[in-house]
Amino acid sequence: MLSVAKVQRRNAWRYYVRGVAFGDGRRPVGQSLKDAQEMAGLPPGRWLGRGLDALGLIEGAEVSERQMELVFGQGRHPDSDRIERDLLDDGADPATARLATVLGQPIEEIEARKQTPLLALDFTFRPQASLIVLWALGDARMRRIIERAHERAIAKALRWLEDEVAQTRWSSGRGRAKTPALVVAAFRHYDNRDGFPLLHDHCLILNRVQRRGDDGEPVWGALDTFRLYKNVVAAGTLYTLAMTTEVCEELGLATVPREVTPGLRPVMEIAGVDSELIDWSSTRRQRIEDVLEGLTYKYAQEHGRLPGERARHGLGWQAAQDTRPEKKTPRSLKQLLAWWRASALLKFGKQMVDGLVQRCRAAGAAIRAWVDPHVDAALAAVDVAAVVSTVRSKFARRHVLAEARRHLLETLRGREFTRGLDDYIADRALSDHSRQSTVPKPGRRTPDADQLFYTADFAEPDRWWIAGTDGKLPRESSRYERARVASLAVQNAIRAATRPTPAAAPDDAPAATTSDAPHAVDHPGRDAALTPAQRATAIQAHPQAAMPQEYAEGRTTDPVTWMRTPQNLERLAAITRAANARRRAIEEGEIPAPAADPAGPVDRRRQEHEQQQQQQPGPGQGQGLQP
Repeated sequence: MLSVAKVQRRNAWRYYVRGVAFGDGRRPVGQSLKDAQEMAGLPPGRWLGRGLDALGLIEGAEVSERQMELVFGQGRHPDSDRIERDLLDDGADPATARLATVLGQPIEEIEARKQTPLLALDFTFRPQASLIVLWALGDARMRRIIERAHERAIAKALRWLEDEVAQTRWSSGRGRAKTPALVVAAFRHYDNRDGFPLLHDHCLILNRVQRRGDDGEPVWGALDTFRLYKNVVAAGTLYTLAMTTEVCEELGLATVPREVTPGLRPVMEIAGVDSELIDWSSTRRQRIEDVLEGLTYKYAQEHGRLPGERARHGLGWQAAQDTRPEKKTPRSLKQLLAWWRASALLKFGKQMVDGLVQRCRAAGAAIRAWVDPHVDAALAAVDVAAVVSTVRSKFARRHVLAEARRHLLETLRGREFTRGLDDYIADRALSDHSRQSTVPKPGRRTPDADQLFYTADFAEPDRWWIAGTDGKLPRESSRYERARVASLAVQNAIRAATRPTPAAAPDDAPAATTSDAPHAVDHPGRDAALTPAQRATAIQAHPQAAMPQEYAEGRTTDPVTWMRTPQNLERLAAITRAANARRRAIEEGEIPAPAADPAGPVDRRRQEHEQQQQQQPGPGQGQGLQP
């Protein structure tokens, strides 16, 4: 998972120097950063990125407090003190000596234009909650494997940003150039502000990169930070996919979907980690949910309707800010591990804590035995294109690539896959199921490949309403739920069209007769095309179809989510289509319209909900009511 924040002058950078670099704690005034880190048992920051060569730094070297102040506080060279002193000794005036240490445009010039300089972006990488629980309560070997996978996944995500995303811009954006070299300062944190386990790294990406000037000499300029923001989701899915896959392969584990917010995409957690342990480590979640419930009620009272997805996101951010605790006193990892284990033993008992690793390995072995390590690229491309086109009417390659990475994690459940398969599925989804909507204008610069937008011809399912649970009001289906219906409809049509037939060609049929089949099992590294019978068998043995029934139906650890299984979603969509047909018949006058309802929309929903509670529908009886 990946989140982003800005590092700006004047005060934001001080927060990172005094707080983030010190484990989100309050460093004593007058104490150096290095001494404070050693006394608290915290790891020092380290330099990352290919852009370190231009600054004379070595990857993995320790980040000093003075370097932080110069680079992220003043936008200057990390060795500015020595450079400026040498120039003064050579007879240069102080202003010229200081200007020679500035990276790009001086901060003072930006502030003189009444603008706020953006010094860096804080990319915070953290694993899923179940991996954090295993890291906190597992043995030393498991912690080493998880930390190593965490570091490698961060490095992989940063390399992808350097190779595919990073650009520098100048002349108000009229000039652009690739810049595959970033300067990054990374700080490791072990816990959250409540002291509970939360392994994560703050990676400060400097908003300065080097390019070749018109005369061929290196020139420092600003990053195109807007491009970085646009690719945050794709980078985050790459980190999650890389880390989860490495841990699962190394330890023999597997993943299962766990619903966090009803209607939104489930989080792929490690199978065997109890939901009680996840809730124990996620101390802030319940406080945020309590505050969010009040904010949602207030929103419904003010607007006369329940909040949509965009509004829910904003309310969630507000609830997180309202419940953010104060800074705490940092402690060493050894102290934290002892405290975490004691807390878990006191709350759950020795049997649950000590048997955690064995349960995860047993669950992982059972799931991995069901999952085919080969991915059906044709069905994967359909799923990715259908989901993305339903969630957003126009999309770019970065959206498709992020969804392809999610598909691999959800389908393979932690199994290793062919390198580059995510790009292959994304390209196939764009070429086979999407149409380019961006039209290059004559006389204008041709847009880059990642600036092209596409549309698709998949039919978006009608909206429907889902019955509330635990006394909550019904809610409208989310874009993700409608996207899953669109994907399932197309995939089921493909499976139905590829069932084995008596006239299937023999297994020794020439490969050329079957190479153009739209449903071929096709991925990089496959040597020969399959015969029709082999293709049909592979389609039926698709990893999703071969999963145990509990997971194939989309069920999660929460038993109340049966309403959102694929079978019930299809049934709900059918009921909604029937309701829409009735509405159109009423509008055309074929049947008389019902009497007007004097109640307001919120009161009417409450009445409908009470009627539904009285009827007590059983599993599978979905609600197809329109608002």
